[in-house]
Amino acid sequence: MNRTPLFPAAAGVRPEAPSGTGIRATPRFSTGPVPVPVPAAVRFRAACPDCRGRFELAAAALRLAIGATRRTTFYTFTCPECGASVRKPAGERIIELLTGGGVRTLRLHTAL
Repeated sequence: MNRTPLFPAAAGVRPEAPSGTGIRATPRFSTGPVPVPVPAAVRFRAACPDCRGRFELAAAALRLAIGATRRTTFYTFTCPECGASVRKPAGERIIELLTGGGVRTLRLHTAL
């Protein structure tokens, strides 16, 4: 009968892997944000209000700014067809899609 306990006997005590197994212990708690893998092929459909062009952009071509209000929460990109700088409002769903797709995000802070 295997007498290996399922859980460590004391809090904070971790079982050790037998030597020579190639198994290493990993820390239970990490500090900082956990990176979320995003496929490199994520593309976003966008349109330019100036030239009315429709195109797809990679996450690196977009920037998301999250402010305290709807007016200060938006995403920006440069139109690949006419070169215009485009700024569009970003609601909750757009924020979810852009952050989930790996778009760089800037949090705007208000002065105290």
